Amino acid sequence: MKTADKLLVAVAAGFLAGLVIYMVRRAEEKRVLSEVSNEGYETAYDVLYPDRLKATGRRLHYGPVLPE
Repeated sequence: MKTADKLLVAVAAGFLAGLVIYMVRRAEEKRVLSEVSNEGYETAYDVLYPDRLKATGRRLHYGPVLPE
């Protein structure tokens, strides 16, 4: 094979791998958002995924804000 053919095959393989990774992540995000929307928006995410709450940040707040 010529160098150009090898490069083209490598680029195509990289593109296909990236496309597969994108589709898997998209399907997982769609599944998570579907579960959250079925539970309700106020407490669903922190109830369903308590370990991921730290990753979303402390300033993010779901639901109404009550005065102190």
